[in-house]
Amino acid sequence: MEEQIVLQNVTKTFNDFWGKPRVTAVKSLSFSIKKGEIFGLLGPNGSGKSTTLKLILGLLYPSRGRIAVLGRLPGDSMVKRVISYLPEQDYLYPYLDARETLDFYGKIFNLSGQERRQRIDFLIDLLGMQGYQHRAVGEYSKGMARRIGFAQALINDPDLLILDEPTSGMDPIGNKEMKDIFLDLKSKGKTILISSHLLADIETTCDRIGIIYEGSLIGIGEVDELLAPYRQESHPLERFFIDTVEKEKERQNAEIKSARESEVLPEKPEEVDQKVLDKLIRKK
Repeated sequence: MEEQIVLQNVTKTFNDFWGKPRVTAVKSLSFSIKKGEIFGLLGPNGSGKSTTLKLILGLLYPSRGRIAVLGRLPGDSMVKRVISYLPEQDYLYPYLDARETLDFYGKIFNLSGQERRQRIDFLIDLLGMQGYQHRAVGEYSKGMARRIGFAQALINDPDLLILDEPTSGMDPIGNKEMKDIFLDLKSKGKTILISSHLLADIETTCDRIGIIYEGSLIGIGEVDELLAPYRQESHPLERFFIDTVEKEKERQNAEIKSARESEVLPEKPEEVDQKVLDKLIRKK
């Protein structure tokens, strides 16, 4: 199966004002995402998920390693035409309504007037926004704002979608509708990368998942295979996620302890002969 995203030994280090390494957000990260699959990227806060997404989008450049998106470098103009991104925070013009917002993004992709009208009508209907399509988006609730944000991510009919917390703030009905859309997009051959803290969403929609902890990939595989030992649990993915992170913490703590114990301590200085010391003092 054709790989849509490939990361090979990717490291991203942020430097301080003097150009010295300050923090390494991503460490030797390697994984790939296949065409037509939904891949979930998981990890605790501060684990490097957002940095990874920005590297894939070409918004950041890796310090080391290689990234390919649709066989090209991230940020390539040809790639930008066929991918979309839904950030965790909605960046919408509050004075535009839903139709005006989608029309604006359609123009960015150089869609013709007829194409924009067709796509806008389709997306308004798909995401159930008929009742508030003429309201300024600044008046939208969090869940409504996520709907219009997702609609703008679909305006160019992308082949690859990168979604950061796509169902945040949605009620159960809206949450289910969004997951149904993800699965429908997958059935049409679209590839989706989702980063989310809502593990139930990941479990029911993703084909494979990867877990990042402190910038390193600590687990990856097919959802059904990874969760097989946890099927008796009420929340199998949550249990698997916690166990995987806790094991990695224990491993790192054991390495730190072992390194401290193996440090060579300085030899104890020989005791000074007190009589010799007294004679030296008296000579002075």
